[in-house]
Amino acid sequence: MPRAPRAVPTWLAHPLRWQRLPIPWPAVVRGALCAGPLLAAGLATGHPAAGVLAGLGSMLAGVNDRPGTRRRGIVHIGLPALASAFGMLMGATLQTVGAGWWVVPALFAVGFVSGAGSVAGPVRSNAGMQMLASTILGAGMPLSGAPWLKALYLLAGCLWLLLLRLVFHPPRPAGGPLSGERAAVATVFDALADALDAVGGPGAEAARRRLTAALDRADEALRLRRLLRRRPSPGERLLAERLAAATALCEASVALLWEARPLPARVAEGPRRFAEALRTGRPPGRLSAPDTSSPARGAFDRALLDAAVVFARTEPVDAAGADGGPAVISGAVRPEERESEREPVLMAPRTRPVRSMFGPAGRDYGLRVGLCIAVSAAVALALRAEHWYWLPATATFLVKPDLGPLFSRTVNRFAGTVAGVLVFAAAGAVLDGWWWPALVAGAGGALLPFATRHFALQTVAITLMVLSFVHVSGDPQAALERIVDTSAACALVLVVGHLPRLADPRRRVGHKVTAALRATETYLGEVLRTEPGHDRGERLVRRRAAYRALGEARAAAETAAAELVAARGRNPDWLTVVTAAERIVDAATACAVRLDHGARRPTPQEARRLCEALTAMADALEDPGRPGPPALAAQISPVPGCATLTDVAAELEHLRGFAGAA
Repeated sequence: MPRAPRAVPTWLAHPLRWQRLPIPWPAVVRGALCAGPLLAAGLATGHPAAGVLAGLGSMLAGVNDRPGTRRRGIVHIGLPALASAFGMLMGATLQTVGAGWWVVPALFAVGFVSGAGSVAGPVRSNAGMQMLASTILGAGMPLSGAPWLKALYLLAGCLWLLLLRLVFHPPRPAGGPLSGERAAVATVFDALADALDAVGGPGAEAARRRLTAALDRADEALRLRRLLRRRPSPGERLLAERLAAATALCEASVALLWEARPLPARVAEGPRRFAEALRTGRPPGRLSAPDTSSPARGAFDRALLDAAVVFARTEPVDAAGADGGPAVISGAVRPEERESEREPVLMAPRTRPVRSMFGPAGRDYGLRVGLCIAVSAAVALALRAEHWYWLPATATFLVKPDLGPLFSRTVNRFAGTVAGVLVFAAAGAVLDGWWWPALVAGAGGALLPFATRHFALQTVAITLMVLSFVHVSGDPQAALERIVDTSAACALVLVVGHLPRLADPRRRVGHKVTAALRATETYLGEVLRTEPGHDRGERLVRRRAAYRALGEARAAAETAAAELVAARGRNPDWLTVVTAAERIVDAATACAVRLDHGARRPTPQEARRLCEALTAMADALEDPGRPGPPALAAQISPVPGCATLTDVAAELEHLRGFAGAA
C-alpha cells in the first residue's frame, strides 16, 4: 500500500503565510509623506545627516502606524518614539568614544533590556526593539552632529508621522471626539453578530476568539481615552455603559456557542443594529421577539433588552451625580472607586510589566536577544569594522521572541533584503541626480503600511528606506555588502537563537500557559462560588482576564508550534492545552448562565474539588520537576445531581491528559 504523503511541517510552511488585510490608504499616504520628503528636505537644505535621521525616525514610527483610535496611535507610536530617541542618544554617545570591542558588552546590556521587555506587552516590546535598533545605528552610522542633536532629529521624524496621523485618518463615524472609540465598540457588536451566525458550525470557536480580540481592542480604546483625564465625560460614561451591555451580551453568546445549536438569522440582527447605531448615531430600531427556549437563549434576549434600554438613552445613568462610575446593567458592571479615575470594571486587570520583565521568562528573552546581538556585533567588528552596524541591526529585527518564529523571520528577512537590494540597485541604474534616494525612500514609506501582511514584504520596504539613508550618508556601494551582511546575520541568529536553553518552548511558552490556567481557575472559582443575586461585575472581570490570558498564551503557542526546534518531541502540544483551557472557560460561562436561571448550585466541596484539579494542572506545568497531576477522573467526574457542572468536569478531565503529559 503506498504511504500517504506527509503534510508540510508548520515551521516550513509558516514563511509562506500571508495575512489578508484591508489596504490602509490613510497610512499609505502618511508613509509617502514621511521618509522621502524628510530626506529630500535635508538634502535640499544642505543638511543630509538631519534628513537621514528624521527619515529614520519616521520609518521606525511607520512600523507602529496601525489602525485604531487617535489615542491608540499616540501611545503605540509615541512610546517607541521616545525609546528610539533614547537609543539614538546612547548609540551616538558610544560613537563619540570610537568603535571598539567594548561596544560588544554595551550592546549586550541594551539587548538584554530590550529582550526582557518582550514579556511586558506589545507596545513595550516594540519600544525595546526600536531602542536597540537606534542604539546600534547611532553607534555605527557615520553621521555628523552632537548626540543630543541626533536624538532630537530622530524624535522629530517620529513626531512628524504622528502629526500626519492626526491629520490623515479614515472617515469618522458620527460621534465627534469619541468617534474612534465608538467604532471600536461597534466592532464588538459586529464580531458578536458574526459569532452568533457561526453557532453550531465549525468556525464557532474561531469566531469566539475574534469576539474576544474585539473586546480587548475596545477595552484598550476606552482605557486610553481616559489616560490623561481625571474624570470621564458624560459621553464617555454612556459609551462605557454600551460596552458593558456588549459584555453582558457576549457572556450569553458564549453560552449559546457552547450549546452548539444553530440559531435563526434574526438573532444576529440585534447586535448588527447596535453596531450601525454606534456608527451613525441613529436609534437601533426594532429588535427580534424574545425566546426562552433555553437558559442561554433567555439570558441573551434579556441582555439584548437591557442593551436596547441603554441605546435608548442619550445621557448616562449617573449624568446628574457625575460622581459614580458606569451604570449597573443587569448586574454587568458595578461602580468601582479608583484614585485617579472612574474605570469600568469590565476591563481585565493587567499584569505588572516590571515584575514580568525580571521573571524567568524575561531573563530568558533578554539573554537570547543580548547574546545574539553581542555575537553579531563581535563578528561584524572582526570582518568589517567600518560598517559593522548592519549585522547586529539585522539581528535586532529577527531575534525578538514575541515577533514570530525565528526560522520563518530569518527566511523572510533574507528574501526581503535580496529583493530590496535588487530594486534599489535597479533604481540607481535608471535614475540620476541627488533626489532619487529620497524618491526610493518615499516609495518604501508608502509600501510599509501595506507590507504588514507579510514580513518579507515589510523587509523590502525597510531595506529600500535604509539603503537610501546609507547612500546619502556616504556609503553608495553598500547595497551588495548588505546581502552578505544579512546572510551572515541570519546564519548567526539561527545558530545562537536555537541554543537549547534559549529555544526551549517550555520556558518561553509554559509561563504564559500557566498564567492562563491560573486565570481560568480564578474565573471558575468566581462562577462556582458566587451566590444568587450577587453582583455579576466581578465575574465578568475574571472572564475577561481569563480570555485575555488565554489569547496571549495562544499567540505564544502558535509561535512555538512554527519554530524549528530539535527537542519538539519532548514538549507538550501547547495549542491543544490552550484550546482545552478555552473550552473550560466557555463551559464555565455556560454554567454561569444556567446557575443564573435557577440550576442547582454546587456545594463548597464540589467547587473546591474542581478548582483544585485545575490548580494542580497549572502547578505541574509551572514546575517541570514536580510530579504530574494525579488521575483525577474519579474526582472530577460529573457531580451527582448538578448537571450544570457536567460540562466543566468533562473539559477538566480532557485537559488533565495534556497537562499530565507536559
